[in-house]
Amino acid sequence: MASPGTAGPVELADPGEFADSPYANPELLPVPIAERTWTLYNYSALWIGMSHNLVTYTLAASLIAAGMNPVQALVTIALGNLIVLVPMLLNSHAGTKYGIPFPVFARAFYGIRGANLAAVLRGLVACGWFGIQTWIGGEGISVVAGKLLGSWWTNASTVLGQPWTLWVAFAVFWVIQMAIIWRGMDTLRRFENWAAPFVLIVFLAVLGWVIYRAHGVGALLSQPAALGWGGRFWPVFWPSLMAMIAFWATLSLNMPDFTRFSRSQRGQLWGQVLGLPTTMTFFSLIAVMISSGTAIIYGKAIWDPTQLAAKFSNPFVVTLGLVTLLVATVSVNVAANVVSPSYDFSNLAPRLISRRMGGLIAGVVGVLLMPWKLLSDPHVYIFDWLDFYGGVLGAVAGVLVAGYWFLRRTRLDPAALYRRGAAYWYAGGWNWQGVTATVVGALLAVGGAYTAPGTAGPFPAGGLIPLLKPLYSYSWAVGFGSGLVLYLLLAAPGRARATAFPEPAVAAAE
Repeated sequence: MASPGTAGPVELADPGEFADSPYANPELLPVPIAERTWTLYNYSALWIGMSHNLVTYTLAASLIAAGMNPVQALVTIALGNLIVLVPMLLNSHAGTKYGIPFPVFARAFYGIRGANLAAVLRGLVACGWFGIQTWIGGEGISVVAGKLLGSWWTNASTVLGQPWTLWVAFAVFWVIQMAIIWRGMDTLRRFENWAAPFVLIVFLAVLGWVIYRAHGVGALLSQPAALGWGGRFWPVFWPSLMAMIAFWATLSLNMPDFTRFSRSQRGQLWGQVLGLPTTMTFFSLIAVMISSGTAIIYGKAIWDPTQLAAKFSNPFVVTLGLVTLLVATVSVNVAANVVSPSYDFSNLAPRLISRRMGGLIAGVVGVLLMPWKLLSDPHVYIFDWLDFYGGVLGAVAGVLVAGYWFLRRTRLDPAALYRRGAAYWYAGGWNWQGVTATVVGALLAVGGAYTAPGTAGPFPAGGLIPLLKPLYSYSWAVGFGSGLVLYLLLAAPGRARATAFPEPAVAAAE
């Protein structure tokens, strides 16, 4: 037997004792050490696959539209990804050490029942992203079908404001993704292994073609900055940086869903360090250069890769380009937006909702959120939504980091995570310190949410709470910092009791 404070991976000595627990099912129980097979390459490929997608491609466009030049946009994206990598790696540690998914990890600081608050907050955001990415992917399928099938497809009659053929393409893409998640995590790992290099090679080929048609690299990055580097730049930079952080704020919480399958801490850590910030910045560079090149070739910048692929007349080239985009979209959508909420919803009722059923629920909720409306206004889509949910999830990340690293010092009792009345039951299954720190932290972060003058958005121009309006430009940072500090202040008095649990029945492997 070994203490849960051991540096090596920990597993339950007898997982069978939780077979009848109302707070466990096969997907929520720790992954046995023998089944933790993911390597550094798997995590690098995972991030390459998740970063090479249509939304990443358009992130640079949103910053250019806000007045930044390509260099400013790339610096903002790179810095945002380096910042979000820190809480991501800190939370990943628990997944690798204990083999547990995010909602089970959250039980240690929110309570076995209270963890559903954090899980549902994260899960609903993922459902929104799943719907958005699926709608974009459906548009790609529709473009391919239109090139191959002709005018009867492209000129189809409308249903609910969209061509009925687009609804069919949307449904087809939805079913493809549900099939992958239904087959399990190993299918996802194999898909990412070949999808990541395939997508990168095709986009590099497109970049080469653009450079050739534009007669060199010279003009591709020469777009002037409308904002300059002075007083007009910083009011745009800070909310934009928070939006870039918020883009992966979801994964900064639920990376334990993936790192629970890792062979070692070193493998998942370096796989993520090598995969996320480098890939996001490099792919954004490709997007900026391609888009700048299209301004030279076609007379205007084309930021939507679906529209760019449609410019080609050769059906094979169009099909190859859009199939690549679809592969890229599936990579991020299944990994980032279905896997996590499948665990989150399963945590609500472990005896009734399996991982597969949780994934199906996530897919259905993603449709019910009407992604075609979320995409109707790019300002709402990129800035208001990203900054708002980034602040809320930032508070959750602050609680997790404070509890796991500062108070628990990475020591958890894995068996107690599934037991009523044990160390993480707190008061009726809820830890009021974690809930209070999250609610107050989120309020400080997004209570001042506002819509910029001259743009469409759901918030009043003066802010929901005018006094907090200045904080909204730093939403994720405010949420993370206040959640962390508040939890430390609230929970520190009980630290000795929290860490002095009896040694559980676990086995450890160094």
